[in-house]
Amino acid sequence: MSHRKISSVMSTDVATVREGTPFKDIVRVLEQRDISAVPVVDATTHVLGVVSEADLLVRQGEGEPGQTPERKWWRRHHETPRDPRAEGTAAAALMTKPAITVTADATIAHAAREITKHNVKRLPVVDDDGRLVGIVSRKDLLTVFLRKDEDIRDDIIRDVFQIGLGMRTLPDTVRVGVHDGQVTLDGRLELKSQVSLAEQLARHTDGVVKVIATMTFHQDDTGRHTPSMGVDITHEPPPG
Repeated sequence: MSHRKISSVMSTDVATVREGTPFKDIVRVLEQRDISAVPVVDATTHVLGVVSEADLLVRQGEGEPGQTPERKWWRRHHETPRDPRAEGTAAAALMTKPAITVTADATIAHAAREITKHNVKRLPVVDDDGRLVGIVSRKDLLTVFLRKDEDIRDDIIRDVFQIGLGMRTLPDTVRVGVHDGQVTLDGRLELKSQVSLAEQLARHTDGVVKVIATMTFHQDDTGRHTPSMGVDITHEPPPG
């Protein structure tokens, strides 16, 4: 399968700060670069952590309008554990660590899962030694959906049918259409298992928004011995 790598969409012009960078200087970097987070690196560009807007806003959230100094003291010492970032004045105390990172040879799909899993907006990209080589944002990852329909179709023919199903060429009995990233697989394959596999592989092709497969088959090789028929496996419930 063709899976684009992070290196094809990441930015190599990365703003960074050091552990000793003061609070206000970090805010200036975020504002000047119009970004929501910045990696913290050491002298050899190893990523130590990330300071985000959320990290900086911890300090802002510590106080509430109308509270007396006595009330603030009581809350800090008796009601809720104090977040150490609220006292931070430099990146070392403000950053979230360890940083969630990806490597340049990781797939876009992997980066998307990491961003979703950890609820972050961008990920530092590092080499095998943990040194910063770039950064990838949610916006960068979405560029995969700007691929041309004809490029997606070429990938499906090559990666799904020729490589995935082991066919020398696309069979005359199969039609592959792509419009605005939506893939239609129609026609007839020899085996029922090939129909399901083709849909699964097509779904994981970069740039695909949706797959509608209405292919039929000659022979049921799944052991279920159901009649040969056309099935829209996009909506078929998983086998129980």
